[in-house]
Amino acid sequence: MQIWVDADACPRPVKEILFRAAMRTGVAVTLIANQMLAVPRSPHIRALQVPKGFDVADNEIARRVEAGDLVVTTDIPLAADVIAKGGKVLTPRGETYDAGSIAAALTLRNFMDTLRSSGVETGGPASFSASDQHAFARQLDRELSGRKI
Repeated sequence: MQIWVDADACPRPVKEILFRAAMRTGVAVTLIANQMLAVPRSPHIRALQVPKGFDVADNEIARRVEAGDLVVTTDIPLAADVIAKGGKVLTPRGETYDAGSIAAALTLRNFMDTLRSSGVETGGPASFSASDQHAFARQLDRELSGRKI
C-alpha cells in the first residue's frame, strides 16, 4: 500500500497525522502538489512537485495510483479515477468513497457546479475543525490496520 496525498489543499494537521503514520508503520506517503513542500526526513515520506496548472497534481496521482493504494483528496473526479483503478479514497475530514458512493458524490458535485456557473451562491465548505482532524485520524487507522503486511 502506498498513500498518495493531493497536497495543494490538504490541511496541515492531516499532513502531520500522515507523517506520523508513515514513520510508525513504514507505509510510503507521497505528497503531490504544484508548489514545493517541506516534509520530514524519512525514507517513507516524500514530496513531488508538479507544474502549475489545472488538475496537474490530480492527473499525476491518477497516473501513479495502483489497486490497494490510498489517496487523500477532496477532489471528487480524482476520487472516481482512483476507485476505477482499485484504490481507496479518504478525505481530510475522514470520509471515504467507494464504488457504491462515488456516483452519488459525482452527481452532487456536478449539480453544485451547474448551480455555481449559473450564478447561484452555494457557499463553501465549513472550516476544518478538530473533530474533522480526529475523524481523519480514526479512519486512517482503520485503513492502515486493514492493510496486508
